[in-house]
Amino acid sequence: MRLTLLKFELRFEHDIVLTRQRARQICALLGFDVLDQTRVATAVSELARNAVVYAGKGSVEFFVDRGSNSSLTVEIVDAGPGIPELKAILDGKYASSSGFGVGIVAAKRLMDQFEIESDPSGTRIIISKILPSTAARELPHRLSYVLEELSKMGPQSPFAEIQRQNQELLSLMDDLRDRSDDLQRLNQELAETNRGVVALYAELDDKAEDIQRASEQKSIFLSNMSHEFRTPLASIISMTGILLGEMDGPLNSEQTYQIGLIKASSEALLSLVNDLLDLAKIEAGKTEVHPIEFEVAGLFSALRGMFRPLLVSGSVALVFHEEAGIPILYTDEDKIAQILRNFIANAIKYTDSGTVTVTASIMGSKAVTFTVEDTGVGIAEEFHEQVFQEFTQVTGAHQRSKLGTGLGLPLARRLSELLGGSVDLTSTLGIGSKFRATIPMVYTGHNEI
Repeated sequence: MRLTLLKFELRFEHDIVLTRQRARQICALLGFDVLDQTRVATAVSELARNAVVYAGKGSVEFFVDRGSNSSLTVEIVDAGPGIPELKAILDGKYASSSGFGVGIVAAKRLMDQFEIESDPSGTRIIISKILPSTAARELPHRLSYVLEELSKMGPQSPFAEIQRQNQELLSLMDDLRDRSDDLQRLNQELAETNRGVVALYAELDDKAEDIQRASEQKSIFLSNMSHEFRTPLASIISMTGILLGEMDGPLNSEQTYQIGLIKASSEALLSLVNDLLDLAKIEAGKTEVHPIEFEVAGLFSALRGMFRPLLVSGSVALVFHEEAGIPILYTDEDKIAQILRNFIANAIKYTDSGTVTVTASIMGSKAVTFTVEDTGVGIAEEFHEQVFQEFTQVTGAHQRSKLGTGLGLPLARRLSELLGGSVDLTSTLGIGSKFRATIPMVYTGHNEI
C-alpha cells in the first residue's frame, strides 16, 4: 500500500536544495539515524540535480510503501531525452567529463533498492530505504505525525542547507579518521599475528619432519626385526613338525602336548611377525600391488580348504555364498585373500557355536563387497572404530580367553585402502558381527571406487 507524503516540481537550482532538505526532514520524522538521513538526502539530491541539469525539469515524490518490508520510497521523473549509455553507467564502465552518471551510481549504492527506466521520452527512477524496525512497528501512528509536521515546515535558506551539509561532511570525515586509526591498529595487530603464525608454521614443519623421520625409523626397525625373527621361527616350526611326526622315535602324550604348544606359539608369533612386516611395508610405501584376473569362486574354494582344519569340532559352520553375475575381477587376489583370512579367523575365534557366512556381492557397477558375518559375541558400538587401531583389542569377558595381537583388522583396512577400497563394521553385542570390504573390480592404481 502506497501513501504519498510530499510531491513537488523540479525546475530550478534551489529546488535541488529543497529536495535535499525535505528528504532529510522526512527521514528524521520516520526515525532514520543521522547517517541514513545523509545517505537518503544525498541520493535524492543527486538524482534531482540530474533531472534539472540534464532534462530541464522533472518532479519528485516521497511516499511510504507499507508491505512486508515497509520503506521510504522516492520517485524522480523527468521528460528529458533519456540516458543513452544507461547500461554502461550502471556497470561502472561509462566515464563522462561532465560527471553525468556519477549521481546515478552513487544513489544506487546509497539506497537499499534502486529501479530505473529510461527511453527517449524520459527517465523514471525509484529508490527505497527500508524503515528502521521501531518506525515500521509504529508506522500507522507515525504517518499521521509525519504528515502533520511536514505541513508546518517551511523551506530553509540554501545557505543553511549548505552549512548543514558541510557539518555533515566534517562529521563524516572525523568518523572516517577514527575508522582509519582503528584500521591501522588492526593492521598492526594482524601483522604481529601473521609473524606469530609464520613462526608456528615453521615449528610445525620441523615437528612434521621429526615425525616423518621417526616413522621411517620405525618402519625400518619393524622390517629388520621381522626379517630377523622369521628365520628362527620357521626353523622352530619345522623342528616341532619333525618331532610331532615321530621321525626320531615315538613321543608320549605329555611330550606331544608340550611340543604342540611350542609349535602353536611359534606359529602365532610368526603370524604376528608377518603382520608387522606387512604393516611396515605399507607405511613405508613399499608394498606392491600385483593385479591378476581371477574369479571369486576360485578364491572362495581356496579359503574353504584353508579353514577346514579349524572346524573339526563341528560347533561352527563356515558357509560361502557368491552372488550370481559377479564378473572376473582384476586386482590383487593375494591381498584380498589376506583381508578375508583376517576377517574369517576373527569370526571363528569369537564364535563358540553357530555360523560364519562369507558372501560376495556386486556394489554398484564398479565394486564388489566381501562380507564376513558371524553369530559370535559381537562388539559394542563404542569399540567399532577402536578395533581398527593397531595393537588395540576390545576389553571384555570373552577377551580374557581369546588371545590376539590387535594387528589383523588394522592390516585388513590398510590393504583394502591400498587396493582403492574401504572396510566397515556393523555389530551388536551378544548377537554377532558383520565385517565388509568393498574393493574395486578393476585395480587402477587410484584410491577411488
